[in-house]
Amino acid sequence: MAKAKDQKSNIVAENRKARFHYEIMDTLEAGLVLTGTEVKSLRLGKATIAESYATEEGGEIWLINSFVPEYLQANRFNHEPKRRRKLLVHKTQRNRLAGAVQRDGMTLVPLRIYFNDRGMAKLELAVARGKNAPDKRETIKERDWNRQKQRLMKQARAD
Repeated sequence: MAKAKDQKSNIVAENRKARFHYEIMDTLEAGLVLTGTEVKSLRLGKATIAESYATEEGGEIWLINSFVPEYLQANRFNHEPKRRRKLLVHKTQRNRLAGAVQRDGMTLVPLRIYFNDRGMAKLELAVARGKNAPDKRETIKERDWNRQKQRLMKQARAD
């Protein structure tokens, strides 16, 4: 229980709309290749991955369009905020991800960036399929029903 709480407190950036826009098939943890100023900026918790995605190019997985703001104290040694970042995954995982994207029409969506218990920056990456409008409406109905169910349960306990 304590480990899950620590995990939540170490979240740097979260793609909250990913679960609404995509049907998540599988997730995996990947390391990030970062510069020193990027790590310091991430520790401040200012990163954004809402519009980012991952792709396989040249036998490597890359995180594209993620925003890690410049670290103000770094002066001229700063990083580029929207640069492509290499993801560290095992060869078998990389091949499985690349195959799923090409074969099944899936996409690689980052769900969150966090620091693990050893202080390493990690990215939770999902293999996902985009939802169409009826699927999104179904998700909204289900969420509203769960909310209503919680209200009813709370009322029943209060009575």
